[in-house]
Amino acid sequence: MSERKNVGKSLLEELPGIVAAGKRQAAHILEQLEGRNRVTLQTRELVVPSKDTSARDLFRQPLQAGGDIAADVDQPSRLIYGDNLLAMAALLAGDEDTPSLRGKIDLIYIDPPFDSKADYRSQITLPGTTIDQKPTVLEQFAYSDTWADGTASYLAMITPRLVLMRELLADTGSIFVHLDWHVGHYVKIVLDEIFGRDNFSNDIIWWYYNKMQGNINTFPRNHDFIMFYRKSKKFTFNPQKEKRDKPIRQIKRVWSSEKKAIVNAKDENGKVIYVDSTHRTVDDVWRLSMLQPADKTENLRFNTQKPETLLERIISATTNEGDLVADFFIGSGTTAAVAERLGRKWVASDLGKPAAMVTRKRLIDQDAKPFLYQAIGDYQVEQARSTLGRSFRVGDLAKVVLDLFGALPLPPEDNVNGSLGRLPNTRTLVMADSPSRLTTVSTLRRAQGYRDSKLGGFDKVIVLGWNFSAGIGQDIAALNDDRLEVLVIPPDLLDRLKKKGADKLSREVRFSSLQYLDAGVLHRKQVSDGEELAVDLRNYVLLSPEAINLDDKNRDALQKVMNEQPLALIEYWAVDPDYDGEVFRSVWQDYRGNTENDDDPLRVVTTAHLELPVKDGARRVCVRAVDVFGFESEVVVDDVEVTR
Repeated sequence: MSERKNVGKSLLEELPGIVAAGKRQAAHILEQLEGRNRVTLQTRELVVPSKDTSARDLFRQPLQAGGDIAADVDQPSRLIYGDNLLAMAALLAGDEDTPSLRGKIDLIYIDPPFDSKADYRSQITLPGTTIDQKPTVLEQFAYSDTWADGTASYLAMITPRLVLMRELLADTGSIFVHLDWHVGHYVKIVLDEIFGRDNFSNDIIWWYYNKMQGNINTFPRNHDFIMFYRKSKKFTFNPQKEKRDKPIRQIKRVWSSEKKAIVNAKDENGKVIYVDSTHRTVDDVWRLSMLQPADKTENLRFNTQKPETLLERIISATTNEGDLVADFFIGSGTTAAVAERLGRKWVASDLGKPAAMVTRKRLIDQDAKPFLYQAIGDYQVEQARSTLGRSFRVGDLAKVVLDLFGALPLPPEDNVNGSLGRLPNTRTLVMADSPSRLTTVSTLRRAQGYRDSKLGGFDKVIVLGWNFSAGIGQDIAALNDDRLEVLVIPPDLLDRLKKKGADKLSREVRFSSLQYLDAGVLHRKQVSDGEELAVDLRNYVLLSPEAINLDDKNRDALQKVMNEQPLALIEYWAVDPDYDGEVFRSVWQDYRGNTENDDDPLRVVTTAHLELPVKDGARRVCVRAVDVFGFESEVVVDDVEVTR
């Protein structure tokens, strides 16, 4: 990979232009906050941590069915899956349920990727095999954009994000940017420009003393550095102490009577007082060990995971209990986990699905307060605006999708919003849905109507969708129509269009089938002090393995598990016993690795037993599952009555 496309200029010469472009990009985002095209967040789950155990007090915090989020939890913390640039735009904009966080965050810590050659693939252990998964296509494109031109494109990525972070910070807030020798010295210049040189506080050396050996030509590299900036002169800071290896004898120091200076303390006879000092004030060199492989309690085996002691020091030093902490490159969720433990609220965001999944499980495992799991509301729309312009027309995008699928557009008079086409030399209709809405059962029924009425009728209709209602698999099964097929438009399609253009993509694009969860209610019955609800997982059909970034060997291993043990693919599942059709409130969860009930780290339990308060009338029960690759599916069971 070449370091820069513009080989005629040095990076130092390019830097002013990079920073100016990043500031313009951020300014454009800020201008959009009040408009109808503002970015929004979609709440996927209100997580009320109550992991599956053998205890019978799982429903510890009854929630009001049909009530809003604010009635259930006062300003909950938030875990956001998606591009952090869009996440920050949504946080700045706010919405009808949550106010803008502009100027509200007390501390931001970020640990962005800083090695262009790092390998972020993950290993997924399944019964009898280990799948070696490369990053998802969305993650790959984000990462390749970050390093396309080496350090220059990395700075182009980080600059607008730092500008938005400054907008989110409270006037008394601070930001810590964790880097190493790869890009840190360049980012320091960017931080000086955005936050001001006078607001630089410390260049903290994290010395992890692992006794690493250098090669014959270098000293061992045993530290990272963390740049600490404040937003203004008035900022929160709590000096930290650490225990000495052994007490030392030193002069006691106190304020003078006039409070003008620190002076030596003396007794009534005028003798200097000596004390045994057991602690020292923490300076800017932090001697904290990295996570060790033998650490079975904290080490989640997540690449780039940082120790909790590091975040505990940062959060304790620059926030107080009840303050708001944010991390926009969340990784394994260490910032959120420590903030939760120290009584702070938090916002955590990451583009990586594994990061979001690991963080959610980690917070459930530590019995966190209820928190929201959110995603970018209209991710594909935002990407379409980026690729096709802010005023793009849905019909233009539908034409591109139909063309990539190999379909010819219907005549204009029969073509609804440009969304309909037909496969050549067949009686097959193709409908490309809009990225600005969910593909639901109503969409499918509309497609069936087009199939039967357009141009004298077709033998079959194929629906191509971007975003699907979580229970769409259940809806497809209920329609039981072998003349209807539903396929997923690749989520990275717009990124790929932007990079390569439609002509070069035509042979590369794969439209995959949907995943499908089969679950049901075993019973709902009265018990002495309430109700018991039992919910059963029955089957899981993964979407087409071709959509997952695997080589042939790993895909064959996955196919074997799919055929023999489909429920072993479930990473996490949760139950909402009073689903209102809008916000999924999970009050029972189980996940792989939770062995308190079944002693099996590779499988979830397949039956949930919930102890609930008595409710008159029927229940609407929602079951949601996430597989090991991060794909979600859902089943809703209506009209569940009490059995005697």
